[in-house]
Amino acid sequence: MIWGRDRQLNITIGRAGFWDHRGGNEFTAGRPSGKTTYQDVKRLLQAGDYDGIKRAFAMPKTGDQGFGHPQQLGGGRLEITLPEGWTLKRGELDMGRGEIVIVALSSVKTEEHLVVKQAVDAELTEVQLPKPLVNSSTLSVRLVPASMFTKSQLEKSGVKPAEDWSMAVDGGLDGFQQLLPSDDALTIGYAKRNGNIYVASEVSKKQSVVEQLLTGVGQSKRMINTTPQFWQEYWASVPKISLPDPALQEIVDYGLYKQACVSPPQGVAAALQGPFMEDYQIVPWSNDYHFNINVQMMYWPALATNRLSHFGPLWTMMRGWMPTLKQNGEAFFGRKGALMLPHAVDDRCRVVGTFWTGTIDHACTAWMAQMAWQHYRYGLDQPDAKQVLTDMAWPLLVGAFEGYYAMLEEVPGVDSSGSATGGKRFSLPISVSPEYGGDGPNAWGRDASFQLAALHRICRILPEAARALGQPIDPRWADVDKRLPLYTTVKGVYMSEWNLTNERIGLWQGKDLDGSHRHHSHLAGIYPFATIDLNNPAQRKIVDNSLTTWRFRGAGGWSGWCVPWASTLLARTGQSEAAVNWLHYWKDNFTNEGRGTLHNANNNGNSIMGAPDWTKEKQNREIMQLDGGFGALNAVLELLVQSRDDGIYVLPGLPRTWRELSFERIRTDGAFQIGATVRDNKVAEIRVKSLAGGALRLVHGLGEQYQVNGKIMQGNTLERSCQPGEELILKPI
Repeated sequence: MIWGRDRQLNITIGRAGFWDHRGGNEFTAGRPSGKTTYQDVKRLLQAGDYDGIKRAFAMPKTGDQGFGHPQQLGGGRLEITLPEGWTLKRGELDMGRGEIVIVALSSVKTEEHLVVKQAVDAELTEVQLPKPLVNSSTLSVRLVPASMFTKSQLEKSGVKPAEDWSMAVDGGLDGFQQLLPSDDALTIGYAKRNGNIYVASEVSKKQSVVEQLLTGVGQSKRMINTTPQFWQEYWASVPKISLPDPALQEIVDYGLYKQACVSPPQGVAAALQGPFMEDYQIVPWSNDYHFNINVQMMYWPALATNRLSHFGPLWTMMRGWMPTLKQNGEAFFGRKGALMLPHAVDDRCRVVGTFWTGTIDHACTAWMAQMAWQHYRYGLDQPDAKQVLTDMAWPLLVGAFEGYYAMLEEVPGVDSSGSATGGKRFSLPISVSPEYGGDGPNAWGRDASFQLAALHRICRILPEAARALGQPIDPRWADVDKRLPLYTTVKGVYMSEWNLTNERIGLWQGKDLDGSHRHHSHLAGIYPFATIDLNNPAQRKIVDNSLTTWRFRGAGGWSGWCVPWASTLLARTGQSEAAVNWLHYWKDNFTNEGRGTLHNANNNGNSIMGAPDWTKEKQNREIMQLDGGFGALNAVLELLVQSRDDGIYVLPGLPRTWRELSFERIRTDGAFQIGATVRDNKVAEIRVKSLAGGALRLVHGLGEQYQVNGKIMQGNTLERSCQPGEELILKPI
């Protein structure tokens, strides 16, 4: 992060993966007599023993707890103070080359450029100085550890201030090492070489890599010089999108750029803030891995943008967790093969905090199973597709199902009027809707719609995955899918002023959405799990009713990341103008002047999320999270192309104000790439390329009669079997 004023340029240096792991909690480790089980939770909640629940999920008091939870820590700040008479004017990001140009006005009023470059495969940055500053004795450079700003917080947690170190080599080499009580240290150093400034970092027990990078100038220069090729190849692979809306165009362009920075194949799995950690404060929420939407939202765009390799660090990390997930699931559910992924963990899959509703949120496991399955389906042409299916998607799918199956019970079936049907249906007696009710005594209920949608999605994927792997079909999958409700509904007044009533999706049995809430979890059957058939009139009526109530409840309690999700829900239900408007609202209210994507609003007037008086807040005034930006990018992609169970939809709800637009290379389920051109608010052409071959079902919207590669076709859906590499051009007649 680069910022500054007057003549001081600041470069904040963060390093993803610098963890103080102390205080990590084993899954449900708080129960004195042993591990807490699902049956324990069920018994305690149904008995109203909330104190028992708190004890069951409390953190054990053992030894040095550090911050009380695992915590990622920031790095430091490089301060470059220009000579007297110089002034910083502006900064320009060249996204095509991954470079930042800082324009300064010299003492003789000439414009001079400082260019900041970063290596792709090494933790190395180069600051190229303009000629007047190359040998300047009045240019000041200082490397400041983050511990200088957070000393009191660190000391209370048993972390000592960073230690300075230097090497007496040509030009000098200075830096610091931030030691931790139980983990590897973070080393950051800098050196001036040939008129430029080089900065390097590493997390290890020694600073050997930093020394090598800063003393081997020729090697460092070669590493820096490979960066433009990386960016050239990156931009050639991602979709090319041209929109008539400047705000959404920036969401696309900057989102794609940030994706390469945050989750590259050679990097660290993306956490809430990734490497973009402040130096002046301890980052909130540990910069951990939140699996009740945040991680998923950060990786959504990788599917459609042809960057499936970005999943690599995430899957590598989770493969290492598999024994822990198995231990969690089998102990908690008492069922062989069950897996359990808590909602907030560190990079070792240790639970962060004592938020019991998140710890037992089994949809986290199901959601990552769906994402691994999507990676396989979108990447059928990729050489690692079968491996992802075999060692990630399949165990997660089976593990999620086995956990849910242990939770299910059979209850008398009822119809929509509440009358008994005489049969039996499945039910989840204890279930949660993410973050609703916090971790209080009323934060749970029977048949949470979020959990029902997650389980249905798993039941529908499993037979496809089994066929792809040659595994037997378990009849329980279809049985649960058939006898489990799609969602839970509530009936009655939702607006008392006009006495408006309807039947709508509830959070769980008897629980309505009774206010504005950031997690649209009860609507997950629309997206991301897409278990509701929007073409079914009865289901569509329930969806429309639910959106009406949700809209009435308002956005006052929304955080930054949930606004793009709201946009996607509207795009999926054909309300594209509203989807576009919410993205404008997000950009205006949940980003800052540096295009940082914020959890809390950037003002006092739109959301209660944040401090009571934003203008007076000193710490955590701007809580940056990466999820909102990637959610916004995904929301734009959803306006253009949607992969659904019943086909690929191209521009399903073209906004009436979008007169001219074009896009190329948007990847879909089944490994197809889609492009399209719009002229005068009408689709002029759709382009399809099959990367892997196979069945194509394309809902094109061109009308009942259209042409494919010059041949006239009938119907509003194109169905055909494609060959690998086959290309189709659809045009209206």
